[in-house]
Amino acid sequence: MYDYIKGKVTEQESNYIVLECCNIGYDIYVSNPFEFQKENEEKVYLYTHRTEDEETLYGFKRKEEKELFLKLLSVKGVGPKTILPMLATGSVSGIVDAIDRENILYLKKFPKVGEKVARQIILDLKGKLAPSMEQGAGGFDELVSVLEGLGYKTGDIKKILPNMDGKKPIEEQVKDALKALLK
Repeated sequence: MYDYIKGKVTEQESNYIVLECCNIGYDIYVSNPFEFQKENEEKVYLYTHRTEDEETLYGFKRKEEKELFLKLLSVKGVGPKTILPMLATGSVSGIVDAIDRENILYLKKFPKVGEKVARQIILDLKGKLAPSMEQGAGGFDELVSVLEGLGYKTGDIKKILPNMDGKKPIEEQVKDALKALLK
């Protein structure tokens, strides 16, 4: 129903943020609350999960994360509370690659994902994930996550991405990005 919401992050907890928009504070469950800058205006992509008992908002920093979340949600036996830890500890491109390569060991490293669930994810999604989703932010989903984790602002990161080589290993991408950011 909602695509995204813009507002000021007023609280960060271990698994959710409070986003204030039009004098209303929304609890939004996210994979990594510390990706969002407290007291800054942020754009959060949303998914509304409804059950008989509750309505819950799930938020994502990037559109690719939301798209992968929705695809994973379509898999039998996989719910939002299984998917958020996957997005918190894995990259979009890494998860998509694991599904396409049938890498059960990679998928099993996530909490609540055992052999049976990993096989079901592969069975349902192999070959059905968009190449653009695998590429993430122009092929730099993992690089963006690392740099944000180091405290760099998204705007600064986006300025240097056109000059990065997405074919290099992530370690070299990070080194090149840090050099560019420090100029």
